[in-house]
Amino acid sequence: MITINHVNKSFSQKKGKSYTALDHVSLTIKKGEFVSIVGPSGCGKSTLLNLIAGFEQVSSGTITVNGQKVTAPGADRIVVFQEHGLFPWLTVLDNVAFGLKQKGLSKKERYALASEQIKAVHLSKFIDRYPHELSGGMKQRVAIARALVMDPEILLMDEPFAALDEQTRFILLKDLEEIWLKTGKTILFITHNIREAVMLSDRVVVMATQPGRVKKEFAVQAARPHQSSDPLIHALENKIMEALTDELEKVVREELGHAYSLKKNAISNSAADHMGVGI
Repeated sequence: MITINHVNKSFSQKKGKSYTALDHVSLTIKKGEFVSIVGPSGCGKSTLLNLIAGFEQVSSGTITVNGQKVTAPGADRIVVFQEHGLFPWLTVLDNVAFGLKQKGLSKKERYALASEQIKAVHLSKFIDRYPHELSGGMKQRVAIARALVMDPEILLMDEPFAALDEQTRFILLKDLEEIWLKTGKTILFITHNIREAVMLSDRVVVMATQPGRVKKEFAVQAARPHQSSDPLIHALENKIMEALTDELEKVVREELGHAYSLKKNAISNSAADHMGVGI
């Protein structure tokens, strides 16, 4: 279980000023739960993930995992980033097995475990390929396999599909849901894409901005596996977009002036399939 209790995070700026990225954020993520966080750019989504990962330290408040305070990165928490970060000189097999070498496993053990995870992400035919020989979607599959092979309790995913085309995103989305259903991992998923969040999650958390804080939470009560044609999915997407509109307006007005209003330009139903893309 991840427990975030009244967390504040500030960053120093020039001339002794500071910027508050997160303001009294409290959130609990249960063991085995899939939770997505959505919100405007700059609302602190990735900052919160980095705090849970142990890459950054809270300014105040606490973050605990299974009752233990987070003070540094740990093997129980693995991050999958937007950039795959594969070693270009290693094959798919060696990239996935790399972390296991640090655990002291034999080559035979490493390759057996890595091969199993490569099969799970449907890349067995490409096991001896190098990253430059793979598509963007394949590279992200390798990154996911590399994380899973370490058998973490928690996967922290920071917009892992953001750089991919829509068709590839959809395929990986279904694959990730299948992996989660099989493994029971706790997953915290950061995304700008509302459809992606609803299709994957048990619960979607909407972040407010300036400063970042939890605005609202939505339970996804549709049957698993989630289907994009399910009316419950569409209804929930609209509710989340409504909750986000004021926050998006803050960001846009900051950039374009206070006369701008998103509410004058309501999103049509035809745009619903890509709700939240690019926000």
